[in-house]
Amino acid sequence: MIMKQVTSGIVSIILLCGITIFGSFSVASADAISDGKKVAFDRKKGNCLACHAIAGGSLPGNIGPPLIAMKARFPNKADLHAQIWDSTANNPNTIMPPFGKHRILTEKEVELVTEFIYSL
Repeated sequence: MIMKQVTSGIVSIILLCGITIFGSFSVASADAISDGKKVAFDRKKGNCLACHAIAGGSLPGNIGPPLIAMKARFPNKADLHAQIWDSTANNPNTIMPPFGKHRILTEKEVELVTEFIYSL
């Protein structure tokens, strides 16, 4: 009985403090990456190819940097998500549209695009 209470108390502390025992990582599903690619390549949605060269894309632009080695460029996926959501937060003079802030994409679409771009 006491062991059960101690274990329950430890689990509660871990959850309340946000302590991670096994490390913090998430693996995107192949479906999320595929769906994100569709949004990113859709000329009426993300339209990432208008400015960026992306493997598998056709008629890429060269205004923005090529989207390669994204895990090295954005080790924290949340930073990449923030860049896609509102690129003006880090650079007010950027020409990259703030896709989430201006509701060009939904929150879910930004998440999917983030998963796809992060996989590059």
